[in-house]
Amino acid sequence: MSVTETDVLIIGGGPAGYTAATYAARGGLQPLLIEGPQPGGQLTTTTDVENWPGEVAILGPDLMERMRKHALHYGALLLSEAVTEIDLGNAPFRCTVSNGDVYKAASVIIATGAQARWLELPSEDVYRGFGVSACATCDGFFFRGRNVVVIGGGNTAVEEALYLTRHAANVTLIHRRNQLRAEQILQQRLTSHPRVSIVWNSVVDEIVGGGSPLHVTGVIIRDTQRNVNFTLPCDGVFVAIGHQPATELFRGQVTLDRDGYIITQSGSTATSVPGVFAAGDVADRQYRQAVTAAAAGCMAVLDAQRFLSDAIYSGAQSRVA
Repeated sequence: MSVTETDVLIIGGGPAGYTAATYAARGGLQPLLIEGPQPGGQLTTTTDVENWPGEVAILGPDLMERMRKHALHYGALLLSEAVTEIDLGNAPFRCTVSNGDVYKAASVIIATGAQARWLELPSEDVYRGFGVSACATCDGFFFRGRNVVVIGGGNTAVEEALYLTRHAANVTLIHRRNQLRAEQILQQRLTSHPRVSIVWNSVVDEIVGGGSPLHVTGVIIRDTQRNVNFTLPCDGVFVAIGHQPATELFRGQVTLDRDGYIITQSGSTATSVPGVFAAGDVADRQYRQAVTAAAAGCMAVLDAQRFLSDAIYSGAQSRVA
């Protein structure tokens, strides 16, 4: 077992983490970034990204690889391990990774992201990125003039459905109950929209499609009241049943909201623990975009720099003792 010390420890290798690593490295903080089991995060599972500034279209894995190389270019140390244990009780903060090595840090940036909740259907995995998505803002543009399905009944599902009406010819919301859980004002907007229809008391049992290139052609729906199946033709499926932030390691150490997102101070990335900051989807339940995650990674480093400077000014050591 080895013990390594750093001013800034970044946990999570997505847009927030890589941006934080680049800014911290350029700031002379010699950051260590623990990428986790899926370096690049959610974008490594997407195809074309068309809303990244400066790129008309770029593959998600390619964008993440560029960001990774950018961080390495300026001297960030990247580690492809998973965090198994972390102690945020007192500084220096202590982190143990899967190979048993220990890292001590004067400050920590949590950028572990969040994962969309999926239906757990085999066909969903087949067509993910080929007509199945969990982000209307990211992928709605690809379905201009097409027919799409949104699955869910909460605020996220209704907001996604309303957003998709800007692009799609028709939007069908499929909900397993007979009433929505979304806020009343959102329900009113949805039910009054002329291009939206709702299928109640129903679940999607299978997503169907085929061809070359692979594409979605419809969904098989089961009416839970009558226990009958029928096929609804569509060109795209948007799963909107919520997200799960990757915060289990930090539960009981930093303050989380009721859904597990890290709560940060207003106008800051600071968490409830001085010296610990959160950036990206792990703290963002509203926007969840690559560009906002990257921006938050920048903010977290600036906040960490101020924290470390204040510590030096007050007589503390910035480098772990």
